[in-house]
Parts: sequence; C-alpha cells; structure tokens
Amino acid sequence: MTAPSTLPPDSEVAPARAAGTRLERGLLAFFLLAMVALPAASTVSRRFTGRELPGSAVLAQHITLWVGFLGALLATASGHHLALSTIELVPAGRPRRMARFFTQAVSAAACALLAWASARLVAVEWRGFGTVAFGIRVAWSELVMPIGFGFMALRFAWRAGDGAGAERWATRAAAFALAASAFGLGAVEPGPTLVWILLAIVLAAFLLGAPVFVAMSGVAMALFFRDGGSEAIAAVPTATFNLVSSATLPAIPLLTAAGYVLAEGGAAQRLVRAYKGIFGWMPGGVAIMATFVCALFTTFTGASGVTILALGGLLLPALRREGYPEDFSVGLVTASGSLGLLFPPSLPVILYGVVAQAPIDHLFLGGLVPGLLMIVIVAAYGVAVGIRSHAPRERFEPREAAAALWAAKWDLGLPTLVVVSVATGFATIVEAAALAAAYSIVVELFIFRSIHPLRDLPRVLVDAAALVGSVLILLGTALGLTSWFVDAEIPTRLVEWMTATVKSPALFLLMLNAVLLVLGSVLEIYSAIVVLAPLVAPLGAAYGIEPIHLGVVFLANLELGFLFPPMGLNLFLAASRFGKPLPYMYRKAFPFLLIMAAGVLAITYLPAITTGVVELLVGK
Repeated sequence: MTAPSTLPPDSEVAPARAAGTRLERGLLAFFLLAMVALPAASTVSRRFTGRELPGSAVLAQHITLWVGFLGALLATASGHHLALSTIELVPAGRPRRMARFFTQAVSAAACALLAWASARLVAVEWRGFGTVAFGIRVAWSELVMPIGFGFMALRFAWRAGDGAGAERWATRAAAFALAASAFGLGAVEPGPTLVWILLAIVLAAFLLGAPVFVAMSGVAMALFFRDGGSEAIAAVPTATFNLVSSATLPAIPLLTAAGYVLAEGGAAQRLVRAYKGIFGWMPGGVAIMATFVCALFTTFTGASGVTILALGGLLLPALRREGYPEDFSVGLVTASGSLGLLFPPSLPVILYGVVAQAPIDHLFLGGLVPGLLMIVIVAAYGVAVGIRSHAPRERFEPREAAAALWAAKWDLGLPTLVVVSVATGFATIVEAAALAAAYSIVVELFIFRSIHPLRDLPRVLVDAAALVGSVLILLGTALGLTSWFVDAEIPTRLVEWMTATVKSPALFLLMLNAVLLVLGSVLEIYSAIVVLAPLVAPLGAAYGIEPIHLGVVFLANLELGFLFPPMGLNLFLAASRFGKPLPYMYRKAFPFLLIMAAGVLAITYLPAITTGVVELLVGK
C-alpha cells in the first residue's frame, strides 16, 4: 500500500510543519494566498464590472506549478512523498539501512536526471519570447523545474545517510556520487541490456519504498532513452510543464488549502455536535451521525485516512457510550472514512477530471446520488445494529439541535458554496475553489478566531502544500509516462485487444470493478488515478460508456478499495489508530465491505443513478 503523504493539522501527525527552510515555507504561504486572491478577485471583477482580471487565470496556473514543486521539496525534506510502505518489512539494522540508502540514492539519481532534462527544456524556451502574464516570461516560470528537481536530488542524497558518525557521511557521499553519475547516461549508447538494467533498478527501488513519482519518471526516462537517446528524456519534464495548460489545475491546491484550514479550526467537533443533535433521537441515530460526519469531513480533506485519524478519537467513544458493540463501532468508523469522496469539493474528483479530461462540474453532479447511496446503505446498517443492540435514543431537543446546527453553519457552508457557485454559473470550478479557500480563511480567522493569522495560518498552508506537492509531482511525472504510452500506441493496442477479447460492455465493467478493487487496495488513490485513468478512459469510450458514469464508477471502486484486505489503506490506519491487530480489522470491516460492494455494483449497472442528475441539471 502507499502511505499518506501528509495529514491535516488536527490529526495526530503533521510532518510537514518542521520540514524545509523558512524561505520555502514563506514562499509557499505567499503563493497559496496569491492563488486564492487572483481567481476570487477575477470573479468579483467580472460580476461587478463585466471584465475579468486580465491574465489572472493563466498566472494562477503557473503559480500552481511553483506551489507543486515547493510542496514537493517539503515532502522530500519530511519523507512524505506517496510511496509503498514496505521499508518496514525489511529487517531492522543494517539490511534496512542498506535498503533505505538504495531507495534514496535511486531517487536522487532520478531527480538529478530530471533536473538536467528540465534545464535543457528551459534553455530552449529561453531563446523564445513567450510570456505568461504581466510581462513574466514562460522561461522564468519553467526555472522552478530544474531548480526544484535539483534541490530534491540533494535532499534525497542527504537523507540517504541513515547510520551514525562516519557511516552516515559515507552513505551520503555515495548517494551524491550515484546521483552525479546519472549525467553519464548522455555519453552511453542506449542498448536494450542497459535499459532493462535501469528498469530493474527503478522497480527494485519502488518495491523497497522509493516514491511513486520516482518510479514513474524513472520508467518513463528509461523508455524514452531507449527510443531516442538522452535527448528524448526531456519529454518527461516537458509533459510535467504541460500541466499548466490545464485550466482546472489550480483547483487542487485551493480546495486542499480550504479543507486543511477548516480541519485546523475544529470543524470536526462542530460537525459531530450538529449531526448528533439532528440524528441522535432516531433509532441508530449515533451511527447515522458517525456516517454523515465522516463522509462530510472526507469531502474537505479528500483523503479517507485523514478522516479516521482525525475523527476516530471522537466517534469511537461516542458509539461505545451509546451501547454499540466495539467490533461494529470500529468497523463503522473504518468504513465511513472512505465515504464522501464523490462530493464537492473532493480532491480525487478534481484530479480524475484533470487526468481523464472530463468536465469536473459534471463529475460532481453525477456523483451526488451515488455518493448519497453509499452513505445511506452504510447508515441503514448502523440503524439495524442500533436497534438490535438496544442503543438508547436520545430525546430530541429542538433548542440544542438548532444551536448545534447554527454553530456548524459555516462548516456546512463550504461545500454548499462550491456546489451553488458552479451549478448557477456564478464561478468556474477554479474560481469556486478560490472562493472556498478565501471563505475558510475568513471563517476561521475572523469568525471562530481559531487560527492565528501569523502564528498558525502559514503552517496550515504549508501542511496543505506538502500534500499538493506530492500529488502534483506525481501527476506531472505520470504524464511523462503517459506520453510514452501514447507514442508507443499502448492505449490503442489495449483497446483493440480488450474489444476483441471482451465483447460485452457489462462484462468489461465487471472486470473493471475487480481490477480497480484490487489496485485500489494496493495503490493510494491519487497514485491510482494518475496511473489508471489514462488507460481506463479510452477503454470506456470504446465500449460506449458515458464518460461521467465511467468516472463515478472508477472513483467508487477506488473508494471501496480502501477496505479490501489485505492492503486496504483504511484497514492499516484504523489498526494503528485503535490499537487493533490487522486480522481483527479484516473481520470487522468485512460486513461493510459487502454492503458497500452492493452499492458499487448498483452504481455500475444502473447508469441513470449517475447520468440522470447531469441530464436533469445541464442537459444531454
């Protein structure tokens, strides 16, 4: 499985806080605030003057690239890039130190080569006269790539020193030497034997815990090197830079920042109180509350593991106090942590839209009913267990329910703001994301006053940026690998093979369910999206499956994969959070896995659940 990159500030760990230099953290906070201001100001200007701020949209896209690389630098410093967590399986002591040295040295070498290839790209662009906006040259924006990859290479090499005294410095020196030797590829003939050796080294490093983006870029550079020599390696950073051509890209850091700010400000506690006041009087009311709170919290953070870590300590004791069995309570919190990924402003939906080139607003609309279906069936099971366990029903107190709902009105307002502003055409998805980020900052700084503007806000934005960096660097390098797939006509051949082998669209969807369920348990959701979506989208088109329906099926299956043993991410995080062994988690989460699997099958084979809302609101 892949480890979560960073956690929001109200969770038990926030590793990005101490990472990086003060300059990096300051620049990240500044750039994120600038990204909030530009689209939000453009929206207001268009509404009141009839004109947008010229160049603001393009500038926000290029700032996103800078935020991504600075955030990736922080993730490198703190060791929280998305990666397989297999290093702990290596015996402690010298074997583990050697494995860590190997993964860090390979990562340093890959980043050094990316820095060299990026410098070649900048050198070509430097001779041109392209501008971003306000006189800023495109080449200046591209500079963040060789600089960013270069410093990441240095940090990976520095982190290779895992021993003590002279051994630590010796391993660091060896890692620096190996990274420098990567530049020697330019003088080597790309024979098939060498390419296979390079691919084997990258694969071994990945299996031992090297970041996923290192594996993606390493494989892509090796394949381009085979086909066109060292000059062709520049195709990988070129694809990474092409990220800025996506008009919806800035929504990723903006909505991530909004979720992190609300999480830091105590949204979890206010939501628990509100939903308990609303549902506590019903049979199984506390279970319903837990389900809805987890789902809503996941829409803020976009990562279900965060939900378990942040809410587990609140919800499990609340369920136990109401008489729910411990095994059911643990299973409910574990399963509910993967709900809510289909609702706005969920980051996985936006990322899928960017990768698969699907309209993000339509994806959100299409995911409303399927998302509610998944919540309702889990909550219904909670009601049944509550009745069977004779869980007490609280007396409905209208005054307390109204007070609790009123206290949480600002938290509930964020997804409402995104949905309404996009659905009514008031704002684009990026502008809505900027408004949501500005909204969350204003609410927490000036209404709740739970975040200090100088002491707390910068570090919250830095924590959010570390996640953004790990995701965007993965997305950029994955696009490099995708470009090789396109050049090699891999998607076309895959479509031809599948359509010749599997004739039925229904059978294809069933196979897709099975594959995504297994891969969704092994890969972290962001990794799964950037790796699999470019391959799945053309297959769906070949079978005549509506793209929005395919996207919702794709994401719903990955949501289910969080619970699939033995590697489902929620199972590992819940075992750690609640102090339970993994076999225990497998057993207690299994009923929820079956219930949610039924929901996924309904979403898969009843496309009207997804497409009906889109057709009703925006037409065919």
